[in-house]
Amino acid sequence: MFYFDTTYLIFLLPCVVLSLICQIRVKSAFSKYGQIANSRNMTGAQAAEYVLRHNGVTGVRIEHVAGALTDHYDPRSNVIRLSDAVYNTASVAAVGVAAHEAGHAVQTAKNYLPNKIRGVILPVARFGSSISWILVALGFLFAYRTNNPIGTTMLYGGIILFAASVLFTLVTLPVEFDASRRALKCIRDTNLLMGEEYNGARSVLRAAAMTYVASALTAIMQLLRLLLLVRRRD
Repeated sequence: MFYFDTTYLIFLLPCVVLSLICQIRVKSAFSKYGQIANSRNMTGAQAAEYVLRHNGVTGVRIEHVAGALTDHYDPRSNVIRLSDAVYNTASVAAVGVAAHEAGHAVQTAKNYLPNKIRGVILPVARFGSSISWILVALGFLFAYRTNNPIGTTMLYGGIILFAASVLFTLVTLPVEFDASRRALKCIRDTNLLMGEEYNGARSVLRAAAMTYVASALTAIMQLLRLLLLVRRRD
């Protein structure tokens, strides 16, 4: 019953559908504006460097990473890694994505508070996401079948650890939205992209932001589902 109950349909199925829609929108927006060259003929790597320079940020490396939509900023090594379709591509989408990742580097340089909070939560969230479901499953097993207090402890311990990963997804939202805000502000203020080019970059970043909203919503609904199952057990 734990694995095949109706709460999957009530709590998780809508989130799965929303996540799929968001992923499709991201790929569609990136595909569309990834085929439109920007008027400045600026590659993603150049755009990232441009945003960093505009914000007075130095010492950040910009590297190429294999894959599609694998772009990210690594605060541990202070490196922006841009994917195949961004690093050396002079498209509208490439500029938007690269500027967003540069926005993360600017956050680190400017000691953006939500970013610092996210960094503190990250180790706990990683541990929680990897071990919480094991503890929850074992907790339900022991608590239901043997009414063992150890099972109850494992159950609630797993839920607390999972709650830490939920908190991480919530803190991630302002970090991601702010990185896009910084990117678009620089693009607009310096006329890096104008008119329809700017609108295209904004569409790509908005679509990407919604994937984080869907992820946070899914995590919240999973936590609520666990709490409901525990209440049923009690």
